[in-house]
Amino acid sequence: MAPTLADLALGAAGVLRALDLAPTHARYLMELGFLPGARIIAVGAAPGGDPRVYRVDGADVALRRETARHLVLDVTP
Repeated sequence: MAPTLADLALGAAGVLRALDLAPTHARYLMELGFLPGARIIAVGAAPGGDPRVYRVDGADVALRRETARHLVLDVTP
């Protein structure tokens, strides 16, 4: 099973492979920079761990784990 954005440890990076979401939701995230091939870094989390903050295309974006589970990654060291 391929790793998702929700599996990314804080401080780790990954390259987005695919968005497994309804077209409306996928389009919104793509407008924020979540495009296939984009490098994403997990940079923070709320005190309870959800949502988490990801850096993509120079911007920090908070996503709930439920949404992050639908973004498939190629993990990089």
